[in-house]
Amino acid sequence: MEALTVLVILAAAVVYTLYKGINIVPQGEEWVVERLGKFARTLKPGLNIIVPYIEAVREKVSTRDIILDIPQQEVITRDNAVILTNAVTFIRVTNPRDAIYGIEDFQLAIQQLVMTTLRSILGEMSLDEALSNREHIKAKLKEQIIDDVADWGVTVKSVEIQDISPSASMQESMERQAAAERERRAIETTAEGNKNAAILEADGKLEAAKREAEAQIALANASAEAIRLISDNIQDKELPAMFLLGDRYINSLEQISKSQNSKFVIYPADIQSAIKGMLGSAFKN
Repeated sequence: MEALTVLVILAAAVVYTLYKGINIVPQGEEWVVERLGKFARTLKPGLNIIVPYIEAVREKVSTRDIILDIPQQEVITRDNAVILTNAVTFIRVTNPRDAIYGIEDFQLAIQQLVMTTLRSILGEMSLDEALSNREHIKAKLKEQIIDDVADWGVTVKSVEIQDISPSASMQESMERQAAAERERRAIETTAEGNKNAAILEADGKLEAAKREAEAQIALANASAEAIRLISDNIQDKELPAMFLLGDRYINSLEQISKSQNSKFVIYPADIQSAIKGMLGSAFKN
């Protein structure tokens, strides 16, 4: 009975030893093995055998692409604007030994490295540059962190900037600034329109004055020519001028009498004597 018990115990020990020594590593992973507390080797995907009780699996490392979410953070730009930004990083472990022994937590380390580097890059840029140069920021960020993470046995596949936006207070300030700018432009447009209208009105008055002056000159020249022609036929020097003045006065009275608003027509009491005088002088000559 005791011998049977011993055999059962031995068989159980053998099975347990085989169980501990035989390891099947799935695809997409590599296992780090230590021998008596010291790094021994890395197990590749497939069937692997280790020495039980002497060797042990320290860490199971994924060799697939790992997605690291970079939390949102506030960043102050070069022109003292506060913006909010976050990102996502795609990495892959290429050397499990360095990833385990090179740093305590490579994922947390890369996350913090991306955050600080991103904050440093944006701090050297103005608000407008930060909002309009995502590709430049992404390329510069990857360039600055790629050497550091290589020491940890990790390759940075890509860094994507998810969002860069002004903070809530900054957005309110920008909206007020935009509204003030629109109002300023509206005032400038109105002032420019009023100025142009005043210039056009002044030009119109000037042109009208020029035309009126030209008309007066033409009328004066016509009157002078008429007086000259009459003087050539009548020897009296005063009669032509008196005749023209009387003719213009009679025309004016005619225009006034045709007006719908006219109620009375006033003319000098001696107009008849003046006309008789002109006619008499004409007949004498």
